[in-house]
Amino acid sequence: MNLTKSDVLEVLRVVPDPLAANSIVDAQRVRNIEFEDQRVRITLVFTQNLTQEQKSSVNFACMSAVQGKYKGLDVHVHLETQLRSGEADPGVLPQVKNIIAVASGKGGVGKSTVASNLAIGLRKLGFRTGIIDADFYGPSIPTMFGLEGEKPKLVEVHGKPKIVPLEAKGLSVISIGFIVEPEQAVVLRGPRLAGIMKQFIEECTWPELDYMVIDLPPGTGDIQLTLVQTVPLTGVVLVTTPQKVAWIDAVKAMNMFRLASVNVPILGVVENMAWFSPPEHPEEKYYLFGKGGGKHLADMAQSTVLGQIPIVEAIRESGDSGVPITEKDDPQLSKAWMDFARNTVEAVEIRNKTMDPTKVVDVK
Repeated sequence: MNLTKSDVLEVLRVVPDPLAANSIVDAQRVRNIEFEDQRVRITLVFTQNLTQEQKSSVNFACMSAVQGKYKGLDVHVHLETQLRSGEADPGVLPQVKNIIAVASGKGGVGKSTVASNLAIGLRKLGFRTGIIDADFYGPSIPTMFGLEGEKPKLVEVHGKPKIVPLEAKGLSVISIGFIVEPEQAVVLRGPRLAGIMKQFIEECTWPELDYMVIDLPPGTGDIQLTLVQTVPLTGVVLVTTPQKVAWIDAVKAMNMFRLASVNVPILGVVENMAWFSPPEHPEEKYYLFGKGGGKHLADMAQSTVLGQIPIVEAIRESGDSGVPITEKDDPQLSKAWMDFARNTVEAVEIRNKTMDPTKVVDVK
């Protein structure tokens, strides 16, 4: 079957636009049409959020129109919401005061450990806190919070299905790890990942929160772009180890958030695995991965080092056992994490006093 974009556009002219009085073609909703073997993927862009009923209706109408004309064709419809430049959607998480993304340039630097202990630290400081595990290819939050095998409930709110975040350690928690089996590979294209990210934000029954922590995947990609297009981030915490191969990639993540079209403040840097102190000589510090990488990254970001986390076996053991180390009543073990949480709160307060609220962005 030798189809062109014009062929598909022609059959889509019968699909009514849910926000206008004409078709999705006349309303210029069709952003892209891609072909792969006997499959066509249609990307539609709307300037405001659709209801679940509208989404289902558009999806079904597009599939019916194309498959009615071209039998045997596999049709995938992807819906995007792209707000007008500078326009924030007041309906997205109005009950959440501050949204912090935890980002890194590469994997293996302890980003999920940092995100989970930050969330616990904020809760211990008296703040209502939630966490989203957006590291879809390597979701660690279920393990770190002892929630492996748990499944979230679905409830109906105003006639629409909503996901109820799980509760653990006094936090509201959601992760793709609650949806797929523990050993199941997550093989998803970018548009589908973006859809799940939006679902976690827009279609969960989040309570009123002072802080929402979002554990991002490493690098810069679809999830990061979807996030800044969907919610107004308060700021970003960058995670690195001291060595150059870690912070040099974190610079790329930093630069994405500092793009003029994105413009999300960098709250500061966490230097993980900063040093090792032998238990028998706690006053001695061995800089196994070098020294000063976190400070170097913070200087480049024109921010500060929010925390330096040493290499401690108990941190690894706590994460594996489902109880983040900050949750344990051991002031010596949790001191570095609680200092980090306090510094983050201070950075957020300064940011909120000195900067305008972040807006949902329009990334071209």
